[in-house]
Amino acid sequence: MEYMPEFSVVRPATVAEAVAMRAADPEARFVAGGTDLVPNIRRGIVAPAKVIDLNGLEEIRKIESVDGGLRIGAAVTLAELIEDGRLRADYTGIVEAAGAVAATSHRQVGTVGGNLCLDTRCLFYNQSEWWRRSNDYCLKSRGDVCHVAPKGDHCFAAFSGDLAPALMVLGAAAEIASPSGGRIIPLTGMYQDDGLAYLLLGADEMLVAVRVPAPADGFKTGYAKSRVRGAIDFPLAGVAVGLRRDADAVVDLSVALTGTNSMPLMIEGTDALTGAPPDDAMLARLDGLVRDRIQPMSSTFSPPGYRRRVVAKLTRSLIRRLYREG
Repeated sequence: MEYMPEFSVVRPATVAEAVAMRAADPEARFVAGGTDLVPNIRRGIVAPAKVIDLNGLEEIRKIESVDGGLRIGAAVTLAELIEDGRLRADYTGIVEAAGAVAATSHRQVGTVGGNLCLDTRCLFYNQSEWWRRSNDYCLKSRGDVCHVAPKGDHCFAAFSGDLAPALMVLGAAAEIASPSGGRIIPLTGMYQDDGLAYLLLGADEMLVAVRVPAPADGFKTGYAKSRVRGAIDFPLAGVAVGLRRDADAVVDLSVALTGTNSMPLMIEGTDALTGAPPDDAMLARLDGLVRDRIQPMSSTFSPPGYRRRVVAKLTRSLIRRLYREG
């Protein structure tokens, strides 16, 4: 990696001050843990003249009980998620997703907001400056061509955050602040399937918290992922499942994915699969729903066909595990 370039650091005292700073300088970047932003700066992928340090904002560093569910601040660390007793008791999938992120040292500083806003990744993008320059850059960074799909005009860099699918199967909402006020939207509404512009946030907006409703009685969640190495690596594919069982039947089922597209995906149509046990016929129908939504491309070291097979395997295994636990 290259040496760190010079930039200024500002430290707002409130969320209102932070979003005002970003509104005044849209090229500035928010930072908390910095596990994604700092390597990108060192690689020359981004070069902000100003960084807005959010670590002093106590209002986004809390996990609070709200309306029977939880409000998780964007600056809460992944380690704090894992250690929280309320999450370990009722939101197992979130804990499993947080525990699957990188290594212990990363989780001590990496944050909820950082993982949810993680930059999309690609074999042709997350490289050194000289490597990218020798390949005439790419559509996501100073170039004109997506090397994954050279004949298209779309960036296929993959979203690789682990937390998003685990929160989505619980119906989580994003709390967003801007100088003009706040808004709350479904977490699914924060993303679009575009590797270049994957976040649907304005230049003056900031994710401040995630609201997670209380799960229905008996609703269990889990998360599993495939990666090249057992630690550190981003998911080649990740699957979150929410499932409720009544007697022998699955009566509630939610599935969300990461690593396969430029956004985390909720799989639609799972309601039609409920009312029966997760037998081979039901899981085959689910395979079809997943196959219709995912679009793994040659943006990682593993080929798309492998990632398709991994998604099916992870989903089936996770559903069977949660069904047994139910």
